[in-house]
Amino acid sequence: MSDEVPDAGPYEPPVSVAGPGPETVPGPVPDTAAEAAPQPAEPAGATPLGVVRTPTGHAAVDADLARLADADHLTADGHLQVYEDVHKGLRSALTALDAPPVPGTYENRS
Repeated sequence: MSDEVPDAGPYEPPVSVAGPGPETVPGPVPDTAAEAAPQPAEPAGATPLGVVRTPTGHAAVDADLARLADADHLTADGHLQVYEDVHKGLRSALTALDAPPVPGTYENRS
């Protein structure tokens, strides 16, 4: 066994097969530095996502899911409160499923 590494030859960078990039056309040269400074973009308003909410058949869960539509009309700062409210309601509905059934008035007879 030999410790020699065979010579691979000189390094050749990979060849790009992509075509030329988009051509750029120089725009008008601004007259003053104020015109050259980029203008801040206006923040985008709240845009509904249009997510379809399918009814589950459970009134409490459907009400919580309908509450998510309130977030469509709020800025991102207001989403947290809506999400926390919905999460609390859904968690309560799930917890109620684990609760033992309450016995009826005639089920306690011996």
